[in-house]
Amino acid sequence: MTDYIELSYFDVGIAAVFVLINAALSLALNLNIHRRMLVAAVRMVVQLAIMGLVLVALFKTVSPYLTALAMLGMALFAGREIAARQVRPLAGWWSYGLGTACITTASMLVTVFALTVSLKAHPWYDPRYAVPLLGMILGNGMTGIALGIHTLTTGLADRRSAVEAQLMLGADRRTALSPVVRQALSSALMPIVNSMSATGIVSLPGMMTGQILGGVPPEGAVKYQILIMFLIAGATGMGAVAAVVGSAYRLTDGRHRLRLDRLAPARK
Repeated sequence: MTDYIELSYFDVGIAAVFVLINAALSLALNLNIHRRMLVAAVRMVVQLAIMGLVLVALFKTVSPYLTALAMLGMALFAGREIAARQVRPLAGWWSYGLGTACITTASMLVTVFALTVSLKAHPWYDPRYAVPLLGMILGNGMTGIALGIHTLTTGLADRRSAVEAQLMLGADRRTALSPVVRQALSSALMPIVNSMSATGIVSLPGMMTGQILGGVPPEGAVKYQILIMFLIAGATGMGAVAAVVGSAYRLTDGRHRLRLDRLAPARK
């Protein structure tokens, strides 16, 4: 049994047939997502190819500065994706700044904790551990934060009359917004809750599968995967709470008024 199965470009390319099938289904069913799907597939290939080259350079140098620069770049792109997924984004720099600050802070804290306390990597900034770990945390945390902000902003727009009625009756902004905030946080955390519930019996995550295919004993791969899921849950929770609460305060003011004028126009 070999520890590593070499893939040719043909082996990888033939799997793209399934993306083309999905695009054809979109056309047949009038879903109008075939263009976005193909663009996303091309973006993924280009981004992974670039990241492969970056990782080769990082693995050769093992520089804390280059590793930090790569991690910062990943976090900044994650913030952009959070802003791009909003139907009613916050106006101005808040659309990008709030999500980026929350995902960067939460993911970096959790990643550094894992590298120094759990994995005890030496050096702790070794890109072989730091970059892939941060990537997994960012990818999942980004989804949770984007869902949380989206649910909050659209919920406040839909429930504007009810929220303003409570404020006029004397409720403070925390009380008036609490139902929408709770719903937003539930939406933000639901993906990671579902993922943890199904991991193991229903699904084998990519990292665990990759380790097993690479020759790591299954029990070792299981421990790594459990650690990763706990880290993802922590980063998603912290980031989502900060983003949703921050957005709620941005959409109100010190006089306990609802400020939906601080939302940008809805995207089509």
